[in-house]
Formats: sequence, C-alpha cells, structure tokens
Amino acid sequence: MPVVDVINLEGKTVGQVELADAVFGAKVNPNLLHETVRWYLASARAGTHKTKGRGEVAGAGRKLWRQKGTGRARVGSIRSPIWRKGGTVHGPQPRDYSYRLPRKVRVGGLRSALSAKLADEKLTVVDAFALESHKTKAFRQVLDKLGAERTTLLVDVAANHNLELASRNLEGVKLVPPARLEAYDLLRHDRLLMSKDAALKLSASLAGIRAAAPAEALVELKPAPAKPASAKKVKKAAVKKAAAKKTAKPRARKAAKKD
Repeated sequence: MPVVDVINLEGKTVGQVELADAVFGAKVNPNLLHETVRWYLASARAGTHKTKGRGEVAGAGRKLWRQKGTGRARVGSIRSPIWRKGGTVHGPQPRDYSYRLPRKVRVGGLRSALSAKLADEKLTVVDAFALESHKTKAFRQVLDKLGAERTTLLVDVAANHNLELASRNLEGVKLVPPARLEAYDLLRHDRLLMSKDAALKLSASLAGIRAAAPAEALVELKPAPAKPASAKKVKKAAVKKAAAKKTAKPRARKAAKKD
C-alpha cells in the first residue's frame, strides 16, 4: 500500500498515512478516463440552443405572386427556408445531452485519476485545513508554501467556512467534498490538496471497505408476532370441535351399557 507524508499548513511533515492500494495505486486506464470525462461534459451541457422553424419566424403567410405567368419561380411564402430571414430546417432544438454511465466505470475512472496524481507526485495530504482567517491573501500564501502554484483542487470532508470564503475568489482553485469528486476535476487541475480525513474516506469508500457497526448500534432481533387466524379458519375449527363432541357422547353410552 502507498504511504504518503502528511504535512501541515506550514509545509512541514507531521506524519504519514497509509492509503488503499486499489484506489491510489491502481493501473491507469485511459479508456475509463475518456469515458468518464465525456460523460461529465455531456451532463454539464445546458442544451438550451434553439433555432426558429418555418412556422416561428416573422412574416405574412400570403402568396407573394401568382403561380403562373410571371416567369419567376413559384413561391408560396416569404418564410420559406430557401429565402433570406426564412425558417431554419433541421436546426438545433432544446434537448438533454446527459446519459447514464455505469457506476463501475465512474469509480474506475476516479481510481485511475487518483493513481495518476500520486504517480506524478501531484498529490499532497494536509493534516487539516485549520485556517485562522478567511482572507484570500493569507490563503494564497499557504498555497505557495504547499507548492500549489498553478491550478489546485481542494478536497475536505468537514464544512470549513474559512476555507470556502478564502478559496472561492482564487482563479484556478476549486473546493469539493469527497462525495462530489470527479475524474474531470482531477485531470483539469494540476495539483491535488486533500485533508487526511478526506484521503482516508476516499480510500475506504472507493476500495469497498465498510466500517464495522458499533456495539451500541446492534439491535436484538425478536421473533415476528404470529398472524391472527382468519374468521373462516376459526369457524371451521369450531364446527370440527362440535362434531367431535357429538360423536363422543354415543361412544360413552355404549361403554357404560357394556359395563
């Protein structure tokens, strides 16, 4: 399993963290990266393009001149597509470009992108983004100490108000939680900075490791209550019991006479 140094905001090493080999040490698959990026960009398209057809452009519907006798071509409307300012034939219309991509492909692309960042030494694990101020200038100095001079992607688990305010106005810097991390963002940004908690969470979730349930959360299973008998079954049992009593009386009399 790959072992990565953990540094603080001053750029000093404060420890190490062991990451999942299936997530940060996987083989880079260019096909999965291509499919994931293509799916992401298609889902981001607005699809609001619109051209006017023959029935939507401005213009009267009358016939411009008579059908025969003028020597000119026959014309039925000024809104014809072959005329200037006429309607558009087969033009783009509003549509949804998104499509479904299997979850295994998305996870595979994300693993490939994370492994590529670690292999290229573009991944930095920070102990915690404990910023004292929300000022952008101070955070820019922190990024310079961490070696993030170009575009940077920040990944943090907990909601950090100072980090959100300090990073949102920096060009080329984006903050995302681990649940919204995409392969497109990893490929688009040169540097990846993630907190230690975010790195461990991604290792566990993408590797398919499930945490064991605590003892307090275990609930004792009780047998399901028996279903009440239906009225039809109750009536049938009563009739059967009454018939058994009637047959029992003559048998008792015969036994007494023999005695």
